[in-house]
Amino acid sequence: MAAAPVWSVDPRTGKQREQVAVEATAQEVDATVRAAHAARGSLADRAVRSAFLRSAADALEAAKDHLVEAADAETALGPVRLTGELARTCYQLRAFADIVDEGAFLDVVINHPDDTATPPIPDLRRYKVPLGVVAVYSASNFPFAFSVAGGDTASALAAGSPVVVKSHPDHPALSELVASVLRRAAAGHDIPEGVVGLVHGFDAGIELIKHPLIAAAGFTGSVRGGRALFDAAAARPVPIPFHGELGSLNPVVITEAAAAERAEAIGEGLAGSMTLGVGQFCVKPGLVLAPSGASGDRLLKSLTDAVSNTEAGVLLDHRMRDNFVAGVAERVELPDVDSPVTPGAGGEHTVSAGFLTVAADKLATEGAYDLLLEECFGPVTVVARYDDDAQAQAVLSRLPGNLTATVHLSQEEAAGEGRGAEILAELTPLAGRVLVNGWPTGVAVAPAQHHGGPYPATTSTSTSVGGTAIERWLRPVAYQNAPGALLPAELRDDNPLGLPRRFNGSLER
Repeated sequence: MAAAPVWSVDPRTGKQREQVAVEATAQEVDATVRAAHAARGSLADRAVRSAFLRSAADALEAAKDHLVEAADAETALGPVRLTGELARTCYQLRAFADIVDEGAFLDVVINHPDDTATPPIPDLRRYKVPLGVVAVYSASNFPFAFSVAGGDTASALAAGSPVVVKSHPDHPALSELVASVLRRAAAGHDIPEGVVGLVHGFDAGIELIKHPLIAAAGFTGSVRGGRALFDAAAARPVPIPFHGELGSLNPVVITEAAAAERAEAIGEGLAGSMTLGVGQFCVKPGLVLAPSGASGDRLLKSLTDAVSNTEAGVLLDHRMRDNFVAGVAERVELPDVDSPVTPGAGGEHTVSAGFLTVAADKLATEGAYDLLLEECFGPVTVVARYDDDAQAQAVLSRLPGNLTATVHLSQEEAAGEGRGAEILAELTPLAGRVLVNGWPTGVAVAPAQHHGGPYPATTSTSTSVGGTAIERWLRPVAYQNAPGALLPAELRDDNPLGLPRRFNGSLER
């Protein structure tokens, strides 16, 4: 493996800014993973790791100005967006600290022997333990919240699993800065700095997923890259869980009644959602089923006006810009595809937002128009005009799995009249989050959140956002007839740690 330089690049100009590091060799990846593995014991005490998570959040906030400046220089996402994202990242760290302190994530269940049951029940005590070192693959579009200190890292550390992060090439300098903040926070609690490892380079990412001490992996990125790593994880002599977020079209259905009721508002809302962050959100609405006829025309005019007033923006890197421009051009060339506002190249380094329209029946059967059912990363969406419910249903039946699916209903439909419930039932198999009269951009960090979906949205049924994300890095283990003196404190009858648990069938708190 060649130790090539790792450069920080300005996406506004495409020019290299500074050399950050060198790509990790196989030997360096091995050393980093082994250092993380050796740090496992330091996370065994729940009080220590919750305090570490809170200290990490405090340290990130203290370094906010420097971190946001570095992030903007490498991503061009802007100080306002990045400041908000850093705040979200700190909130996640503290939220997982609260989860660790509460202890319910351990799922403690104790059954005393019962000879009267059929078959007889022995003494059984079950809880969850950390898997081991977790490999985290950073995302390009969330340099804080899905990167070195993001949700995968926070949830893994909360579970008691050290991490090794493979940095994203779009923000290597920021990755180094954030990793150093986390390591200083760890040192303040006598946790070895190796508990958060960081490696750079494509080959390093491959070496990481193959390393025998890596117990699980979290990934956010493209279908192509994620599937390659997923296959590598499955092909190991000992396969490991791979929780990948790969790609999503995030369909939106607008009923005729909803369009008749508020076409202009829906058009404006769609424009804001599809262009937010220059269309670089994983939950950007990429396919919209809108009615034909006068109400649909009003919606398109509103969308046209709003998108036309959207300024050109900078994508995260020039490779993404080239792919966006080429992807739009390929779609526009399809017969009977119109472009009321043509997206594509803006200035030398920017892209302009736009949208395409097509008759829904073109998407109802397999063929050349399948390209319109694939994600195009950037500020573009496809509006498919349907004549009746059957056409909309035919398109929905062909969609792969998604992170989100949205329906816009009229007031009467939302109150239970018409097909509102039926449409929700049609969308539920397609996505992990189903929205009504809203827009998918914006993923709240909340206990009830689910950020995942059927393949290719994700490779597992888990979430990467919200408290239950911790479950990805744990496995259950049961002890049978183990002497009390040998049991972990979590499983003792007297409950010395005060954990929530199910004891002989009753829930205790």
